[in-house]
Amino acid sequence: MSDPSISLNKFISEKGICSRREADRWIEEGRVRINNQIAKKGNRVFPDDTVTVDGKALQKKPSLVFIAFHKPAGITCTTDSRDPDNIIRYIGHKERIFPIGRLDKASTGLIFLTNEGDWVNAILRSENNHEKEYIVTVDAPIHSHFAEQMRNGVKILGQKTKACQVDVLSKNSFRIILTQGLNRQIRRMCEALGYQVLTLKRIRIMHIELGEIPVGAWRNLNPIEMKELKKQIGMDRK
Repeated sequence: MSDPSISLNKFISEKGICSRREADRWIEEGRVRINNQIAKKGNRVFPDDTVTVDGKALQKKPSLVFIAFHKPAGITCTTDSRDPDNIIRYIGHKERIFPIGRLDKASTGLIFLTNEGDWVNAILRSENNHEKEYIVTVDAPIHSHFAEQMRNGVKILGQKTKACQVDVLSKNSFRIILTQGLNRQIRRMCEALGYQVLTLKRIRIMHIELGEIPVGAWRNLNPIEMKELKKQIGMDRK
């Protein structure tokens, strides 16, 4: 007979409240119980089991929410309610959503949020294959070799960054398209070449553009965008 059980972290993420990675963290913190017993990583859930998080039974999975948000500066991409500037509190969506990836606190622009853990996992798995486009201003005039050095890769965090597209827009601003997601990558690349980033704005992720979304506002992705996104991250094969 086939096994009717499901891994605990998958069971939680499929309820649309977090990713599997975050579910594992909740389990490690002792916040999850199965049939009133404290759960452990690796536990499996059977059809008749009752799973609770922070003492509350998990509810039926809601409809998919997937939004594009224009993050302002000063907002942190975390679900931690202890942070007064967290992105979830700022948006105030009626469903429990969480960000896919991050923009650092000082940066602005496009970020996705969803209530579906499988979408989070699929996008993060493919992160180093899809394009992300940014407009950046720095604190000094850009010298003639800056763009070339940025394009060819800069050594940061003990490794050389992947080749990328860079176009100089003015004496102290440029456009950069990355297919890589190292921590604070653009800021570190600029610092390695003697510059400090003044503003950093993400204007595109894959085929989805920030467009005219006002700062601090969000919109739902339309069906055409969702279909193409599903194709690009491999969700169409599920």
